[in-house]
Amino acid sequence: MSCEPWQCAEIAATKKANPIMKPDVAVAMIKKAARPILIVGSNATERWMEGRQLIEYIIDFAKASKVPVVATAHMVGEFLKRGYEPAGFMSAMDIGNRLVDPSWQGLDGKGHPDLALFVGLPYYMEALILSGLKHFAPDLKTITLDNLYHPHASWSYPNGTLEEWASNLKVMTSKFEGGQQ
Repeated sequence: MSCEPWQCAEIAATKKANPIMKPDVAVAMIKKAARPILIVGSNATERWMEGRQLIEYIIDFAKASKVPVVATAHMVGEFLKRGYEPAGFMSAMDIGNRLVDPSWQGLDGKGHPDLALFVGLPYYMEALILSGLKHFAPDLKTITLDNLYHPHASWSYPNGTLEEWASNLKVMTSKFEGGQQ
């Protein structure tokens, strides 16, 4: 597993994402967060692992963890087709702008998110959003759940195989199931 940016010339400057070597680390941060939010991008229907689409893993995780989901692009329809209703839907750039805005009170109007999880966005787009959040929302913690290292996140899984990615998502989901929150 490598902690080098997946995209050439993606330089993190002096502050670089901490690698998540075990899913338990991500789970602990999610459980500690008061107002986490999960942003799901358009690649969630493009990635397949162990005969399942990424979106199916994300739905399992969202149901178990109860983290509100923001569907980007056309993903709201994909979630609804599978019987899951996300907490909100908007463009990826719009949610990035809202997370930078300290006066935004979240999807439910009850307070600004303190942890933003990202998965399934095109790499270059996620990198730009994370860079903006790193510089303009310094109190917001960010975690990428992708199998590609994102240096602009607070925490990121290292570059890994599809099998490792599926395993990480299944372990994370299992840690929330059965009332273990």
